[in-house]
Amino acid sequence: MSRSRSPRRAAFGVMGVALLAAAGCGSSGQEKPGDTASGPIPVAASDTSCTVEKTQLDAGTSTFEIKNIGSKVTEFYVYAEGDRIMGEVENIGPGLTRKLIVELPSGSYEGTCKPGLKGDGIRTALTVTGATESVSTDAQLAEATANYQRYVRSQTGAFITKTTEFVNAVKANDVPKAKALFPIARTYWERIEPVAESFGDLDPRIDARENDVEPGTEWTGFHRIEKDLWVTRDVSQDGALADTLLRDVQEVVTESNSVALSPVQLANGAKGLMDEVATGKITGEEDRYSHTDLWDFQGNVEGSKAAIAALRPALETRDPALVTELDTQFAAVQKLLDAQATDDGFTLYTELTPAEIKTFATAVDALSEPLSKVAAVVARK
Repeated sequence: MSRSRSPRRAAFGVMGVALLAAAGCGSSGQEKPGDTASGPIPVAASDTSCTVEKTQLDAGTSTFEIKNIGSKVTEFYVYAEGDRIMGEVENIGPGLTRKLIVELPSGSYEGTCKPGLKGDGIRTALTVTGATESVSTDAQLAEATANYQRYVRSQTGAFITKTTEFVNAVKANDVPKAKALFPIARTYWERIEPVAESFGDLDPRIDARENDVEPGTEWTGFHRIEKDLWVTRDVSQDGALADTLLRDVQEVVTESNSVALSPVQLANGAKGLMDEVATGKITGEEDRYSHTDLWDFQGNVEGSKAAIAALRPALETRDPALVTELDTQFAAVQKLLDAQATDDGFTLYTELTPAEIKTFATAVDALSEPLSKVAAVVARK
């Protein structure tokens, strides 16, 4: 789901030849992104300004170190032309610092802070010059991207199929059937969400929550229909909304199947999916009318695992201990999800106890920590 015009969680970004990686503040001293010789580029993000210390960059991997000196939660994006997202790090609370690793070819970009997580943000022009060898030339990493793109294609086919079934049920005003199909169709979206969210306004059109919609913009997508299904229980007037949803899904699927991904994008996407869980699913904000958040949670976990699985051969070579830790923490999260599985899906969010929600949050945090190290390991040359 998106908060604003620009996608909230474009963790993979759109590549062309670019990639990104977000790492937690002060994360592992093992980080060795490509530009460590010159050091991270400080970014001071306040409620009214976004100061990027260095705006003339060499092509290749750059690390931005964003410090929130304001009073609002902020985000930092690197946009290419047309607001293609090359890299993004979100939910930087006041006083916190986080890093963003981005591989940028020569060209013009914009570093953008979004205090309050809304709007087009405060933008600074960045110029990248020169040529560099991408980490994608590593044979294991090149194979990782190929494997993951096959995974994306497999999911997008099912996404179209299940969304079509959902749309048909809505247009037939078959509320029980549409309710049953809602979390199933969304599962495929959640698995590939970081890729799908990379394409400008498509993400907000498909997945915005009511409070995410910018003034003057029509609220469309899954959650608009979800509200009618569970609150008014009447979708007799939602035919046009359903048709729009299907067109948008078809468009995002086409884009997802054609975009070129990079190994660092996979790494960052795996982390981004768990951030998605932490900020939307564990809080119950994502599916606030249907309370089917655990379906989405499972989809995010599966998508994250798929990205790590693609990178696994390279990670086992570069940092086998990290692979062991990832396996352990993924298993811990999956065990909790399995305990909430039912015959037709999962326990509703509203049926979880506060203790169970806290346990989920703790497990997701524990998994996010090793995931935050993967991008830096992949970016090593």
